[in-house]
Amino acid sequence: MRATPERACSWTLGACSATPPEIAGKIIPVNSPRERIRRATSDDLEPLLPLVRAFYEVDRHEYDESVVRPALIPLLSDDTFGQVWVTDDGELGGYAVVTWGYSLESGGRECLVDEIYVERRSNGTGARLLEAALEGAKQAGARSVFLETEAHNERVRSFYARCGFGLEDSVWMSRSL
Repeated sequence: MRATPERACSWTLGACSATPPEIAGKIIPVNSPRERIRRATSDDLEPLLPLVRAFYEVDRHEYDESVVRPALIPLLSDDTFGQVWVTDDGELGGYAVVTWGYSLESGGRECLVDEIYVERRSNGTGARLLEAALEGAKQAGARSVFLETEAHNERVRSFYARCGFGLEDSVWMSRSL
């Protein structure tokens, strides 16, 4: 988690208004003529790394594979720390990472949208990917979801607002351990 002057956003698990009505709240089936959205597995590690690198470039983060790779491996192995979802039309075109937290205020398990990235934007893929990841989190017992955005990224804040996220009164702070 990085320090940011932006407020955290939260959302009660539900439908994203940016998602076309015919697929709102549904995970795209395997035989869809569109991309398939599915849980990532350990077999997806190598194809995921270039997408993570591309996201880090867009979001202005330093990419260090020696940090990213070992952090991604447990997320692809099981649900202990969270879940990774991918778009797959024969090759991966996007991913979302949701990690677990726990809060008395939230009433138990909550989740953090840690990262979401799609190569081809403005066609609904990001909304469908986010919806699938949040539905997976809900099925895993999460009661609420939080995220943070970079101060420079107005476009993504607009996307999240269309998906039902709103600003919180709290300000996130961070510190390395």
